[in-house]
Amino acid sequence: MSLRYLLDEHLMPAYRTQLVRHNPNLVVRIIGDVDAPPRGTLDPEILIWCEINGFILVTNNRKSMPRHLADHLALDRHIPGIFVIDPNQSMGQTIDELLLIAAASFEEEYQDRIEYLPLTE
Repeated sequence: MSLRYLLDEHLMPAYRTQLVRHNPNLVVRIIGDVDAPPRGTLDPEILIWCEINGFILVTNNRKSMPRHLADHLALDRHIPGIFVIDPNQSMGQTIDELLLIAAASFEEEYQDRIEYLPLTE
């Protein structure tokens, strides 16, 4: 199975549009989609959804996400990973980074980790 991304509801939908435009086989959901957590879902519940459904969370939440991940792991839970985007990077740079990661990574490479993009600096 290839990497799958769940985009935080605070990211512009254009992220998904561009990711799928460049890689139509990439599975990308946004919080609020019919088959994703509803908008307003609390972060701990989003992490559980990602764990159950095998999605890496892509978010701009630099402040509380590390704490939520630590709490999640302390409950002996797991997550495929969390990518925190860099607010100083352009959307194009972030899209390129996510596409590269999806193409070059192996399953479970980011399990139980939070990574701050870009990885390639």
